[in-house]
Amino acid sequence: MKLIFLGTGPSLGVPVPTCNCETCSSLDPRDKRLRSSVYIEYDDYKFVIDCGPDFRQQVLMNNIDKIDFILLTHKHNDHIGGLDDVRPFNYHQKENMSIYGNKETLTDVKNRFYYSFEKRPYPGAPKFRLIEVERNTMFGYKEMNILPIEVFHGDMSVFGYRIGDFTYITDAKYIAQEQIDLIKGTKYLVINALRPSFKHKVHFDLEDALDFIKIIKPEKAFLTHLSHKFPPYQKLFSLIPDNVMFAYDGLEIEFQ
Repeated sequence: MKLIFLGTGPSLGVPVPTCNCETCSSLDPRDKRLRSSVYIEYDDYKFVIDCGPDFRQQVLMNNIDKIDFILLTHKHNDHIGGLDDVRPFNYHQKENMSIYGNKETLTDVKNRFYYSFEKRPYPGAPKFRLIEVERNTMFGYKEMNILPIEVFHGDMSVFGYRIGDFTYITDAKYIAQEQIDLIKGTKYLVINALRPSFKHKVHFDLEDALDFIKIIKPEKAFLTHLSHKFPPYQKLFSLIPDNVMFAYDGLEIEFQ
């Protein structure tokens, strides 16, 4: 499995417009964070988790020319706002884009991109194939098995996804024990950490994320959905143990 972090930022991205803090002013490219998303190659399959408003820029920057399907975590704009930009993939691959998510998320996709679901849609509208999936119920894409993991973002149900020894979770604040049990055994974990220490109502902060990593005990964990409240990247290393890494846009990793 090959993974590229297309974006590692929160809903505002980094730098934040109007902000002149040390991180937003940093010239280190690792401090430039588009909205959170990952691109994955698994055997012959290529897919992304989430499709935010930076999607077009992300695929161009990473020379991505094929996407078999998209997994959506939830309905917030920074995770689905770029779906209109799947159109070039529709044209190139000559098929509808398969979109997986829970019922609430797919309903929002239908509402936001209503022009794709009309009886006589505009000829240039993106073409989707929506597939509803349920928590704790494994589903397959050809020979690949994917397990939706339910976490909570405030009161909102958000899906993380486990694929073999890899689990991706974003926008989590609470994870029930039964879901934790499904995540245990993960060797490679991606988890959100919005801020260094300030307790947030709907997001893990760094302390929350590190506590969760201690429970799961992965070989390697990667922190994402990072706000400008963190210091510049070169100052981050003292904040985390050796098996944890702050992800950054463009980081490419391979798992066996």
